[in-house]
Amino acid sequence: MNDFKRDMAHIQTLVGNSFTATGGLVALADGGQMTPAKLRKTLEQAVGCFESAAVELRQLCERYMPPVGSAGKKATVPCREITGSVELLEYQWFHIKINTLLPSAAYQVPVWFSDTIRRLLDEYESSGRSLPFYNNALMVIDEHSDIIGRRVFDQDNKGWKCISNAIKGRLISDDDQYTLGIALLSSWSSENSCCITLLDMEDAPDFFALRANDYGF
Repeated sequence: MNDFKRDMAHIQTLVGNSFTATGGLVALADGGQMTPAKLRKTLEQAVGCFESAAVELRQLCERYMPPVGSAGKKATVPCREITGSVELLEYQWFHIKINTLLPSAAYQVPVWFSDTIRRLLDEYESSGRSLPFYNNALMVIDEHSDIIGRRVFDQDNKGWKCISNAIKGRLISDDDQYTLGIALLSSWSSENSCCITLLDMEDAPDFFALRANDYGF
C-alpha cells in the first residue's frame, strides 16, 4: 500500500471513529438515559474524535498539496476567517482572537485549539511579518461570553494551557513561571470569543489601566 492510500485509509478510520463516538448521543436523543457526568464525558469524547480527525486531515492536505508558483514552494491551507485573527497592537502587544470560547480540559487536551493558534501564527509569518518575542511576558486571556454561551465556568477546567504550549518557542522561550505570567479574565458579551494578549511584563500596569478605563481595547 502506498503512502497516499495508507493515509487516506487512516482518515477514513478517524472519521469512522468520530461518528461512532456520537452513537451514545443518538441513543440519548431517542430516549436513552445518561447521567450528567456520563453525558459530559461522552460529549468531550465525541468532540475529541472530530478534532483529532480535523487536525490530521489538515496535516495531510498540506503534505499532499501540489506546489504552487515557484518550484518547490509549499502551498498552505489558510485558516478560515471565522476561526480567528492575530495582530500586533501598539506598544508591541500581540493580540490573538479565537472566535470561540476556551474548551473544557476536564477529560482531554484541546488539540484543535492549539493547532489553530499555531496556524494563525504561521499565516502571520507567511505574510512577511515577524512575530514579536518576549523574554518576560504576561499572557492575558480574556473570554467574552454570557451565561447562556458559557458551559465551563471553573477556570481550572478550561483548556487555557494549550495556548501557552502553542506559543512556546514562537512568542516566548518557555512557559515556566519566570518567563510567563498568566491572567484569566472574563468580560460580559454575547460575542463568545477568546481574546489573548501577549505583552512585556513591565507593561502590565498600562494594560490593566487601559482595560479598567474602557478605552475600547
